[in-house]
Amino acid sequence: MNWFISTLGSSIGKKLMMAVTGLGFVGFLTVHLIGNLTLYGGQGLFTSYVGHLHALGPLITVAELGLLSFAVIHIVIGTLLFYQNLMARPVRYKVKKNAGGRTIGSATQPYTGFIILAFVILHLLDFHFAEHTNETLFRLVFTTLASPLYMIIYVVAMIVVAVHVSHGFWSLFQTLGANHPKYMPIIQNLGIAVSIVFGVGFGFIPIFIFL
Repeated sequence: MNWFISTLGSSIGKKLMMAVTGLGFVGFLTVHLIGNLTLYGGQGLFTSYVGHLHALGPLITVAELGLLSFAVIHIVIGTLLFYQNLMARPVRYKVKKNAGGRTIGSATQPYTGFIILAFVILHLLDFHFAEHTNETLFRLVFTTLASPLYMIIYVVAMIVVAVHVSHGFWSLFQTLGANHPKYMPIIQNLGIAVSIVFGVGFGFIPIFIFL
């Protein structure tokens, strides 16, 4: 137990936990996107998908608790690492240089994470905790996403998610030991591709509903 606590207390241990939880969120986003795509098939297909999901019963509860645990770990450790990095360099450079492969995703990673957290809370309040049945959920989704303001918020949030994932994807594989000159460029390009799929896949749904 002591080695586990000491590992989590180290910088490497924190980054490892960020990588594991980040990988879990990539898996969740993939499954969630596949489910959301049933909206294009109309109420029947979407209601059937939601019904099959709820039929899993306790497994859904376990998955939700797991995601909640991952979220707490990711947010707490991410905030702690951000604070430690900030304290390590309290005086900002007057001139910022794009050196060492620094990208928009890596430079804004903590900030995009906080924006995503705010959106997730809003999203849960609007859908997960709202009163509905399998049938009325479809109408709730369409009514909410058809709002011009919510559509803009949703699309902007998905752009932020894409930026966050573009760096987080290859960074987590690097942390897990895939930092090899031969494979890292492939992983980086795959990360960009995955971020685009998430951004476009989720972001186009409210646009489709609005139109």
